[in-house]
Amino acid sequence: MLEVTSATLHYGAAQALRGVSLKAPAGKITCVLGRNGVGKTSLMRSIVGHHRLTSGSIAFEGKALDRSAAYDRARSGIAFVPQGREIFPLLTVRENLETAFPSLKRAERAIPDHVFGLFPVLREMLSRRGGDLSGGQQQQLAIGRALVMRPKLLVLDEPTEGIQPSIIKEIGRAILYLRDQFGIGILLVEQYLDFCRDLADEVNIMERGEIVHTGPAEDLDRPEIRKLLTV
Repeated sequence: MLEVTSATLHYGAAQALRGVSLKAPAGKITCVLGRNGVGKTSLMRSIVGHHRLTSGSIAFEGKALDRSAAYDRARSGIAFVPQGREIFPLLTVRENLETAFPSLKRAERAIPDHVFGLFPVLREMLSRRGGDLSGGQQQQLAIGRALVMRPKLLVLDEPTEGIQPSIIKEIGRAILYLRDQFGIGILLVEQYLDFCRDLADEVNIMERGEIVHTGPAEDLDRPEIRKLLTV
């Protein structure tokens, strides 16, 4: 579904990505791991169109995205849940969910039932302001907002960051449900090793702006692979 080839990205003189190649197939959970500052978020933001690559290419369903704006990538079926959630604190839960509507055709502009099936608390709090929700509830809202877009590929940047264990489990169950029931491709950035180990079909480990290992999730049990992720 998604194919990144030899992606290089600079911020001025600083190089964030160094020839990164990555695939995220439909109906699979692809996890990207690595220490802080190795380029994981830069890679995700390049995929969704927030950063323009210096060189290399990104293709989705066989179509080159290199010149596509972020909103065009969203309309093509790529939904992004950014690190830090980035919900609108002064809008209600319903209004936050409805901010995904512009990526949809007018006839499709409704909140799918499975959003509330996965995260029932959102239905209970539709009239509450987003900023009044707990961190875990805001993360559920951010994922729900992405699902309103009916994505083919869901890009999640550290969804467990600062979240209580009970909601981490709910998010994990939701990710598996979306893969198994809808065939959505999931591209997941994480630092929580066990979360990736339990969910991922494939893991990619980054170091200094490069992919240094690609393999099945079981590789995370190998000491030499875990060493790449320890501080």
